Amino acid sequence: MKRVEFTPVTRQLLKSAAALADELAVEAVLFLVDLPHPFKELTKIFPGKRLVIAAAKQDVLAAAREDEVNVIQLAQEPETRQMQLGQALLEGIADRFFHSGKKIITVYTLFDREHLDTFSVISLNEQLSKLSARDLQRLETQVPLPTLRQVVDLAVEIGREGREGKKVGTLLVVGDHRKVMKMSHEGVYDPFKGYLRKERLFKLGRVKESIKELAQIDGAFVISSDGVVEAAGRILDASAEGLSLSKGLGARHWAAAAISKCTQSVAIAVSESTGTVRLFHNGNVVLRIEPMERAMVWQELQTEPPLIGDSKA
Repeated sequence: MKRVEFTPVTRQLLKSAAALADELAVEAVLFLVDLPHPFKELTKIFPGKRLVIAAAKQDVLAAAREDEVNVIQLAQEPETRQMQLGQALLEGIADRFFHSGKKIITVYTLFDREHLDTFSVISLNEQLSKLSARDLQRLETQVPLPTLRQVVDLAVEIGREGREGKKVGTLLVVGDHRKVMKMSHEGVYDPFKGYLRKERLFKLGRVKESIKELAQIDGAFVISSDGVVEAAGRILDASAEGLSLSKGLGARHWAAAAISKCTQSVAIAVSESTGTVRLFHNGNVVLRIEPMERAMVWQELQTEPPLIGDSKA
């Protein structure tokens, strides 16, 4: 198989990343690449590190497998590096390539698709350490990972970009949709009502664009485990009694925690004020994703009992 050789500049960047990996004592290095490279060389540059190649193209994955390097297959459709990174991290944790509570180095192409030109550090700290690989796999049993990944990617995009220059907060509830519908009521006229099931598939570009456009309406989007948008603008009726959340979080996050506690769903809340995306399962925050400009982080949160009032974060 023909390989694209690393340039001298790329080799120097890789050596710098390797030095940082040693200094931080990271166990794994994640590469997001678009072309087949001589991946065996990476084992010499990063001795003793677990190497993971994430790519959408089959020739890249085949080259990595041929060189006996771990692989993560990304979705084929065009996506931003941020979305690909989110996919790779979720699947890497599920496949146990990355261990919670650790740091990893990521190396990827940002400005030039042909050459690796950027590396960064991602910390998986105390908060993510509560989410073991087994827990994530259990989440996948209830909500298939491809569906969850698509919804999380769109939530991150909404949190980062907003809509028409304005910050937007929203709530998406995935899985166990029948019970979620029973524990909610219509807040506004449902714009998805009356459409055929095949026209409400979340993976469709026009459906995603509709959700981004409607993200500002009150209430939650309800999405089935197989990726069908069942409703929009639903007001969640689940009780927040007995829950505790981070200080400063508003009604949207309490509603997300409550519905995830009372059902087998995963609730994804986007903060209007910060763009932060939080995943709730069984009443707890299991994953926190910051907008790309501040990088992706997970951190331990201070908690407080439910607040009275209707403030939104």
